[in-house]
Amino acid sequence: MKRPTTISALTLTTGLLLGTGFALTTASSAMAADKQINFGVPAWPGITVKTEIAHQLLAPLGYQSKAQDIGLQVIYQGLDTGDVDVFLGAWLPAQNPMLEPLEDDGSITRLATNVTGAQMTLAVPDYVYDSGIKSFADLDAHRDEFNGEIYSFGAGSAASEILNKAIDEDTWGLGDWTLIDTSTVGMLSAAKSHIANEEPIIWVGWTPHWMNLELPMQYLSDSKNLFGEGNGASDVRTLMASDYADANPNLVTFFNQFSFSAEEQSWMIKQYGQEEKSMEEVAKTWIEDHPDRIEAMMKGVKTQDGQPAWPAVKSAFSL
Repeated sequence: MKRPTTISALTLTTGLLLGTGFALTTASSAMAADKQINFGVPAWPGITVKTEIAHQLLAPLGYQSKAQDIGLQVIYQGLDTGDVDVFLGAWLPAQNPMLEPLEDDGSITRLATNVTGAQMTLAVPDYVYDSGIKSFADLDAHRDEFNGEIYSFGAGSAASEILNKAIDEDTWGLGDWTLIDTSTVGMLSAAKSHIANEEPIIWVGWTPHWMNLELPMQYLSDSKNLFGEGNGASDVRTLMASDYADANPNLVTFFNQFSFSAEEQSWMIKQYGQEEKSMEEVAKTWIEDHPDRIEAMMKGVKTQDGQPAWPAVKSAFSL
């Protein structure tokens, strides 16, 4: 499914690569326009919906939002130059190579975790797990059942690099296995097909994602933590350009309280990315269904004219 070309009142723009940089707004104008929030939004359903939720919540406070529909590397470049103010999808540790140098030089401020319970590692269907294949250590003895194949979602991804290294180094006896590198759609189509026929399959799974709601699946344990500490446990952070954070403490307060569970974001991804509901509808539904959570997000936050934020948001959504 292609991303819609509009995000309600948000204006989608495309980053223009110009030599070593890109032109969107100037850092000086971004600092001057406190009411304007420039979001970096890659083509990922979860971040798209989270950004729309933030837009809808901040609009009654007097903030305007613009979503810049650009790639991940350009987002980090924009945070460095001031052309991007906020990014809601820093999946760590996978993005540490991009984040850490800019964090070290003071360009980026790391705010709160906005998704709890995120994880990426190998997954199998419930019936495979129930048969006794519960960990990476169990794979080698059952190689033939899987035709020695592991499905991933794209050459060059962090997951594929991890698995190729494991194959090269014969970690967990994977030296004679093959990585089937396709796309996310191709990988999950293969998973669905195998599951429909109750055939063994292993693929790279992660949460948040709709697969956790739709597919009967379990994550394998891995005492060697190939996908990172805690068997691929991930930290999804909100990032803000440091100059913008210094100039907008009210927004820092808001975004430090803006968070969701992996299950909630999986629901958002399914509603928008799979069931093809509009991001405006998905965001508004989540807000209206969680008034207590919204009130907590507004604690200590003010409107542009200095009034408490919660009454303005409560009135705007009839919460």
